[in-house]
Amino acid sequence: MIGKLNHVGVATPSIDESVKLYRDVLGATKIGEKFVMEEQGVWVCFVDLPNSQIELIEPYGEKSPIHGFLAKSPLGGQHHICFEVEDIEKARDDLQAKGATVLNNGVPRIGAHGVPVIFVHPKNMGGVLVELMATPTGHH
Repeated sequence: MIGKLNHVGVATPSIDESVKLYRDVLGATKIGEKFVMEEQGVWVCFVDLPNSQIELIEPYGEKSPIHGFLAKSPLGGQHHICFEVEDIEKARDDLQAKGATVLNNGVPRIGAHGVPVIFVHPKNMGGVLVELMATPTGHH
């Protein structure tokens, strides 16, 4: 059902500081511009890797869901993993039929790559928040 790993979401109190880590310490050379996803309450920045991406996410606004995560882990850390799927609605229906809790009442929303995404509750995914995203067209 799942396709390739698209990215690992990493929550951070400061994308600017995290970019320095990935660039200066780990040697990443392809780092996108920081942009806001107001409806999801986050700033986002992608670090391109040879086989995947790191999605840096920082709170935007008072109601950002990332505030709660950072309250428990002030330095930040792995927030979610994201896999591509061919058909987001079919994936959602299959997961719900198997008893998994799909967040946002199962309604896909547009993610940072401009395609529909859903999130599956960690209690059904071995303690990991899992994002499923429709496979982007023209994706590497």
